[in-house]
Amino acid sequence: MATLAPPVTQNSTGSKGPTAMVFMNMGGPSTTDEVGDFLSRLFADGDLIPLGRLQSYIGPLISRRRTPKIQKQYAAIGGGSPIRKWSELQSSEMCKILDQTSPETAPHKPYVAFRYANPLTEEMYERLLADGFGGGKGGRAVAFTQYPQYSCSTTGSSLNELWKWRNRLEGKRATGETQPDGAITWSVIDRWPAHPGLIEAIAKNIEDQLVTYPMAKRKDVVLLFSAHSLPMSVVNRGDPYPAEVAATVYAVMQRLGFSNPYRLCWQSQVGPSAWLGAQTSDTVREYVKRGQTDLVIIPVAFTSDHIETLYEIDQEVMHEDAKGYPGVKRAASLNDSPIFIQALADLARDHLQSGESCSRQMALRCQGCTSERCLEQKKFFVGQSNLLSVL
Repeated sequence: MATLAPPVTQNSTGSKGPTAMVFMNMGGPSTTDEVGDFLSRLFADGDLIPLGRLQSYIGPLISRRRTPKIQKQYAAIGGGSPIRKWSELQSSEMCKILDQTSPETAPHKPYVAFRYANPLTEEMYERLLADGFGGGKGGRAVAFTQYPQYSCSTTGSSLNELWKWRNRLEGKRATGETQPDGAITWSVIDRWPAHPGLIEAIAKNIEDQLVTYPMAKRKDVVLLFSAHSLPMSVVNRGDPYPAEVAATVYAVMQRLGFSNPYRLCWQSQVGPSAWLGAQTSDTVREYVKRGQTDLVIIPVAFTSDHIETLYEIDQEVMHEDAKGYPGVKRAASLNDSPIFIQALADLARDHLQSGESCSRQMALRCQGCTSERCLEQKKFFVGQSNLLSVL
């Protein structure tokens, strides 16, 4: 008589497990004391903020000048960013679901790797090695970007950093070999702009906010989707981010049945150079000035609350640009949304079962890309597919 298999737990291992699930994101300072280091790393990253040949000089200068101002902003939202809390919760809850839906790759162990704040990529990689992944022991890890829409300045930068530390700790500089025996085998979930679970989670939060308006006004409320902007130098190089953000917006509006007028706008511009617009703050001011005072601002490229939602939108835009207009509201961020966490688990399960090391899109460089580092990083992750086939 057949017996049911016991449920997979973190104390048991499937035939292809354990699997490290690494959430990659920009991160944010958990305390105001960490702001200086956070900004220093951010402005040193030419993938995110290209400052040219003088990056090593201009970057530290800008970060020092901006630190006091940014410290005040983090103090205004509670003394630090909640992004680590939400990232750790989302990754942990996702892994619990994965243990049930993908038992052959269990146990799934959650990790977080931030680009500019603790836990940094190198700290995460040291933890992987200490936990028995790689270092001659082999094992499987998935780099799961928490930027749903791919950009060379966000996901690309995080992958460049991961590739760098992998080489320092497990390959090339560490062993002299490109793929030493017993190194971690990596795969990447590099973009997911129109995943049905993501779209459903965003749409549900919009619907929850729309029902707060009187029925007679509801269909005329303008939906303003807001995403982090990019320098036009990055956009003109061929970065896919604007198109993928637009794909997310369109999929959400399809899910909503195009129930309301909508626009896509951009936030978080830094410095005097040209950035992708129109800016969210300018958009709200202009619509309010024209008498359109029922607006819902929707964070469409952020998977949790952080400084861009809690300060830039909630305090600068809503309490300054739209002061006195209660019809200007914000849809909730994804944070601990059960719909969103289930979407993460579905994405991860499908990726693990696909046997692919990354999307086909990731192998294609931007039209104007001249970065050898980017080229070599892409070659590495695409090449991991040969190793996945024998796991």
